[in-house]
Amino acid sequence: MKKLHALLACITFVPYLVFAQAWPTKQPIKLVVVFPAGGSVDQVARILQVPLQQALGQTVIVDNKGGASGAIGTALVAQAPADGYTFGVVFDTHAVNPSLIPNLTFDTRKDLADIIVVGKSGMVLATYAASEYKTFADVVAASKAKKNVSYGSIGSGSLGHLAMTLLGKSSGFDWQHIPYKGGGPLMNDAIAGHVPLSIGSVFVSKPFIDSKRMRPLAVTSSKRSPDLPSVPTLVELGYAGFEAQAWWGVIAPVKTPSDILRQMNEALNKVLKDPAVAKKLDEQGIDIVGGTPAQAKSFIESQMVIWDKVVKDNNIKAE
Repeated sequence: MKKLHALLACITFVPYLVFAQAWPTKQPIKLVVVFPAGGSVDQVARILQVPLQQALGQTVIVDNKGGASGAIGTALVAQAPADGYTFGVVFDTHAVNPSLIPNLTFDTRKDLADIIVVGKSGMVLATYAASEYKTFADVVAASKAKKNVSYGSIGSGSLGHLAMTLLGKSSGFDWQHIPYKGGGPLMNDAIAGHVPLSIGSVFVSKPFIDSKRMRPLAVTSSKRSPDLPSVPTLVELGYAGFEAQAWWGVIAPVKTPSDILRQMNEALNKVLKDPAVAKKLDEQGIDIVGGTPAQAKSFIESQMVIWDKVVKDNNIKAE
């Protein structure tokens, strides 16, 4: 009887074992990109797509679900079956939305698992080519002289908006925020001089800097950007400890089996070590991070804490 019970137990366990071992052979894997096609989040997902297919031996589909600063697509990930076939590619707004958007349909901390931080990028404070601002010191002087200093960002509550708010409050600068509906509209007005200053990721700003239509004044990373090596950091300019970086990450429904999360993390790390992938990300101004899910969780949690305080202290509202 003992042998029979043992045999029955093995037979009962087999389907679960087969299911666990089968991933990801069951069906294509979906990468839900939480911003529309054409932006940096979409670009990151498409750079990862083909090499990730090769690493996993399974088709990977990019599915753009933009809206509400990434919250709509993130909600779809949170509500998806936790079977290892739906993942999300998110932007830095992922850590801002919990404090910025009331009544989210998901809990960022409880409903989602952090898999990896793909990379980071400093943001660039820039001005148009014919601007009176030749250096960041000129901007500071104008602010102190009570001149009307305004800047554009990709939207209310964007990381650029929050970074400039934090810098302004901590340093006593008085400047006006002009929100835009994304990087495209912002850059169109910025190069035409309709908005004196712009703040955006290296990805958004660099093409216009390279073409001399924009003049970079400072970067918000703690170290100079390899893509803009002549542009000083705000730390170098005297604002000790100031850092605000755009970042991109991959998430999953929180109940996804830990073994699948581990395998996905390993596959992504492998992809990020591919020289061709690294080159493509570098061309977008993105510095690769990688690492473990625990490291991703720690970083994203720290970002939520930092920007939650900025949002609440300054009563910042979503558009």
